[in-house]
Amino acid sequence: MSERSTVEMFFDPLCPWAWITSRWLLEVQQVRDIDVRFEVMSLSVLNEGRDVPEQYKAMLDAGWGPVRLCIAVGEQFGQEKVSALYTALGNRLHLAKEELGPQLLAAALTDVGLDPALARAAESTEYDEALRASHERGMRPVGTEVGTPVIHVPGPDGETIAFFGPVVTPAPKGEAAGRLWDGTLLVAGTPGFFELKRSRDVPPTFE
Repeated sequence: MSERSTVEMFFDPLCPWAWITSRWLLEVQQVRDIDVRFEVMSLSVLNEGRDVPEQYKAMLDAGWGPVRLCIAVGEQFGQEKVSALYTALGNRLHLAKEELGPQLLAAALTDVGLDPALARAAESTEYDEALRASHERGMRPVGTEVGTPVIHVPGPDGETIAFFGPVVTPAPKGEAAGRLWDGTLLVAGTPGFFELKRSRDVPPTFE
């Protein structure tokens, strides 16, 4: 990309791997000509009607709240606040290991200077239509066999290059982040390229 471009990453706040990818993208933003915009997808929407283990189902049931809240904040305050809220949620969920619930959501809102009473949006279906639309927009180019993170990059001739990943830990910093970005764009922009993968043998590392 020769000109500065807006790159969208579709996230669910519950996913630790997406969180690491988001921190990597913020590093890339410092060394490459991109601006990162965080958009919402939902693992709860993605897995509706699927046969999943009970423990994972409990997480998905709880997962409606954070994504509803992110949609509500985006509608009322814009995407910059969504980015800030995502950071606040991630800091509490993934770094501090706090338990997901109304208290965490209210605290994250306070962290970004918003009224903690907005946490009530997590329990409302008012934002579900917009949530599903955001989710569908994010997943349409990559299909439903992947989760989050999904990244959309403007491609030549106006088409969108979309892909799942990269899944990496810990998040590369500085020029190492930029090199991973360059390589990711190279493979993702190759016609007919679908997959490059190996088994994960380490847990998420938040550094």
